[in-house]
Amino acid sequence: MQVFNDARVDTSLFLQLQDLATVLSGDANLKFEYSYGSIVDITEYKLTASRFWDNTSDIIKSAGLKTDVYLRAIGTLRYSTIPELKEFLENTEENSIPRFTNQLFALLEDLRLEELIKQERPGTRGAFSIRREAYQHYFGTQLVVNATRNFPLDELFCLIYLQLVADNAFPSFPKATATQLTQLEALKPILFNVFEARSTADTTRITEQIVYRLQEYKDTLNEYFVFPVNHIEHVEKNTLFDELTRTDPLVNCDFEEVDQDESEYFDQEFSTWHRENKNDNRKQNFLQFELEQGTKTSILGGGARETEDGDQAMASIQGASSQSKQNDYSEMETLEKEESAQKGGKSEEFGEENKDAVKLDKMATDPSKEDIETYKEFVSDIEPFKRKLAKTIEKTIEHKKNQPRQDLVFGRLSKKLLPIVLDESPRVFYKKNEDSKEFDAVFTLLVDCSASMHNKMDETKRGIVLFHEVLKHLKVPHSIIGFWEDANEVKEDYQPNYFHRIHSFTDSFYQQNGPKIMQLEPEEDNRDGFSIRVITKELESRREKHKFLLVFSDGEPAAANYDQNGVVDTNIAVSDARKKGIEVIGMFLANGEILEREDSIMENIYGRERVMIPSVAELPEHFAPLLKKLLLKIV
Repeated sequence: MQVFNDARVDTSLFLQLQDLATVLSGDANLKFEYSYGSIVDITEYKLTASRFWDNTSDIIKSAGLKTDVYLRAIGTLRYSTIPELKEFLENTEENSIPRFTNQLFALLEDLRLEELIKQERPGTRGAFSIRREAYQHYFGTQLVVNATRNFPLDELFCLIYLQLVADNAFPSFPKATATQLTQLEALKPILFNVFEARSTADTTRITEQIVYRLQEYKDTLNEYFVFPVNHIEHVEKNTLFDELTRTDPLVNCDFEEVDQDESEYFDQEFSTWHRENKNDNRKQNFLQFELEQGTKTSILGGGARETEDGDQAMASIQGASSQSKQNDYSEMETLEKEESAQKGGKSEEFGEENKDAVKLDKMATDPSKEDIETYKEFVSDIEPFKRKLAKTIEKTIEHKKNQPRQDLVFGRLSKKLLPIVLDESPRVFYKKNEDSKEFDAVFTLLVDCSASMHNKMDETKRGIVLFHEVLKHLKVPHSIIGFWEDANEVKEDYQPNYFHRIHSFTDSFYQQNGPKIMQLEPEEDNRDGFSIRVITKELESRREKHKFLLVFSDGEPAAANYDQNGVVDTNIAVSDARKKGIEVIGMFLANGEILEREDSIMENIYGRERVMIPSVAELPEHFAPLLKKLLLKIV
């Protein structure tokens, strides 16, 4: 695990952007990511929004990221044409200022697409207005910086942006150098053609005309925008939207020779009724199958094929009847799935980000003498917390057990008989509470065993001992599991995730098992979303009414290919667990002070159900009230 980085991930906003990308593109498989710039990449099947917005206010950040998605998912996908983009990139390789050229094209094309999007979807105007104001402020600041540092082409780029988005045709730029202001004046007749651009070809032509006049400049040092399409060389259709929705041709172009005289088939029409056409001409055929892959053949339409689940109609006709062998093949399907998994078949049971993650169990061994002695010391340290907490819970249980249920329509007759006279339907009976199982609940404590826990693990164990001792005393089944990903064993399609089983639900009451807690040690990385999903599946199978999952952690998820999407994936895992009736609480262990960004990311993952602990030494003091709250909830 790594400590929190400065780039906060707002999981709610991220999921909104993912939904926007999916809905606007019309493709549920198109992933959304944050990146250096805003692009569409068909090869990697993703759409990105720019990290430029990370350090802005929440209102500007939300509008900026959403407009990035609008520009790519509506604009670039549907209204930017691939042949012109390819030709433009080929020509760019030959000029002396390629970085400026690509950025200028990206800017001008975005301005063209913005107007199209606002006309098509007027509801986007507010977000684009915020975007424009934010960029005006940014480029106004950069203009001064570039002019001061003598970066002429960077300065000119800022002037071009500010000129194009200005409220009037003659804005003033007092901080700009005279040379670049003169150059801007010379470019204005060409620049203003942007407002008349109707196609990608128009944008490329305007860009090339401007670049042609600037060949004496050195290329820009800064990169403000990126080319909107990545890996464009692999795109074959006219637009990216066509590429997303294209149907692949037949895999095999060979032709199967068939003797028509030897091929028996039945030429018969199958009709269906429809309220709009009523099948008046009696010529519609209901049995229709769309094949995206296959082999060309001369067999006529009567050629038979095996039915599939997706067919509009299915019928299996056998010429001669015979007795069924009544074989049960249900287990073969399971066997095939297992074999597929062993051969490297990917499963997204635990989330798309974890398709290469593999669950590996590590069982706790018999405790050593040293572990037993250390455990006794820890038990002695937490004894005051345990005794106070257990006494409070036991008193609550006793009070509830002795408190009779009043105002019933049958049972034991109460001494208070006045309602017989006053009420039309008197309730003058009561019942004593019967003895029952005090706790219909189960707990799992999931402990982050990443490398960053090396200076916190000993104190963390004190809190875990308190957890174990209290629940053991109250006879509440619980499990304690440490989790980590072995970074040294990670391969391209293999991410081993270990689950150190300290206590299971069945052995958590055993007196001799407590010292096993001492075997928890800091290891490598942590893939929190995967681990939570694994434990959620285990808790689902339990019969108890109340199920609790407590996650001890000291930072955000960090594992192989998990740095950017780890927070979002973990948030989804927590949300899914809660939908299944499992109460998930995140417990953050700080190094003496809780930073604002740390609290923000924990909130993004766990919401209000989180406990922020400034110092590990204070863990028992924070853990005891939490256990009390959870146990009283289920008494």
